[in-house]
Amino acid sequence: MSSPGTLSAMPVAPGRWPLLGHTPSLLRQRFGFTSSLAQHGDVVKVYLGPLPAYAVTSPALIHQILVTDGKKFDKGILFDRFRPFFGNGIAMSNDPFHARQRRLVQPAFHINRIADYAGKMSEVSAAIADSWRPNQVVEFDQAMQELSVTIAGRTLFTTELGGAAIAEAQRSMPVVIKQGMIRALSPGFVTHLPIPGNRQFDQAIERLRAIVLAVIAEGREQQEDRGDILSMLLSARDDDTGEPMTDQQVYDEVVTLLTGGIETTALALSWFFHEIARHPQIQERWHDEIDALGGRPVTYEDVPKLTYTSQISKEVLRRYPIWLLMRRTNTDVDLDGTVVPPATEVVFSPHALHHDPRFYPNPYRFDPDRWDAAKTPPPPPGAYVPFSDGSRKCIGNHFALAEMAIAAATIGSRWRMVPVPGRHVRIKVTGAAYPSQLPMTAVPRVV
Repeated sequence: MSSPGTLSAMPVAPGRWPLLGHTPSLLRQRFGFTSSLAQHGDVVKVYLGPLPAYAVTSPALIHQILVTDGKKFDKGILFDRFRPFFGNGIAMSNDPFHARQRRLVQPAFHINRIADYAGKMSEVSAAIADSWRPNQVVEFDQAMQELSVTIAGRTLFTTELGGAAIAEAQRSMPVVIKQGMIRALSPGFVTHLPIPGNRQFDQAIERLRAIVLAVIAEGREQQEDRGDILSMLLSARDDDTGEPMTDQQVYDEVVTLLTGGIETTALALSWFFHEIARHPQIQERWHDEIDALGGRPVTYEDVPKLTYTSQISKEVLRRYPIWLLMRRTNTDVDLDGTVVPPATEVVFSPHALHHDPRFYPNPYRFDPDRWDAAKTPPPPPGAYVPFSDGSRKCIGNHFALAEMAIAAATIGSRWRMVPVPGRHVRIKVTGAAYPSQLPMTAVPRVV
């Protein structure tokens, strides 16, 4: 690698607009724009409106940003734009507050807790799969949204108001995520315009805040461990002060978990079944693996045995990751010979990394055997970051992988999901990759 010695000498990405910078290109071209940046260098200047930022395309530098020099970076401007609405939870906060909150939240995702949640994952998956009729056309992406929302509800809330909170999350979170990404990438004045997207966003945030705060108040009144995540958040105490989290802090963490726990898993499961339906040989091999369980409920102890399921999941997360992540330097950082000063915005694209042919031959081919260590060496550090990495790696990554494996195996033991002819599926991009539609016919399996 080589890079210029000064920021002023960095190459500038083509397609810059007056005042709006590269925002129109980012929003209109999405994957195409971010995937093209590597051809211009390891570090490329882009403009978010008038604000300069530096797009990093090298896995080695991204590993440095996330892991080696992770403490030298805070969350970037995208998170500043999100924070007033999503709160200052562990996905949004900076150290030292982030480290404190992560210590408080971490016990809710201990392996023993995830093993307890696994039973609920299996029950919910079975209930949804058993609700379908032979040859019924299922809007599969919506069904996976319902599945993820219900699992989030069963693990986050067990209060009487919990059901209402999850129903509101299902209604509001897609609006918040879609419009939030548009706001984050747009100049600040756009958020104040009286346009439908802004009104929808503000109304969704207001509804979500009201119901989640009501659930928190209900949980405080009950003052007991109900085996859910909310109970653990309410009972957590700071190691140094012994103080609990405030209602606002609990709210911020709940919204963080709802944001990551619903959309990410629902999308991954949707693409999981879309891809295996497109690749019959992969599907048959996978069916052989899950049929070995004998049709019984899938448990947490089964998850490590589902090795091919894990390979498919990893390939899904490679093909359909989050689009953009950002960081901001909080001190001088040497990026391959160029000293980047404090308060510099740095952006990188997990999607572009995961589709770089230097690290993934034929990157748009769906191939779970990429993740068979006996056949293929792993990608270099920094080239595969579906859950980010370092001290800010997603706290729920093991939860999400367990949910994917259990839900997929439960559904796949009952049904072969078949694409509906003539219904073309394309990728819609906001912050994540959504299917434009995903109708599938549920065909009973004879095992």
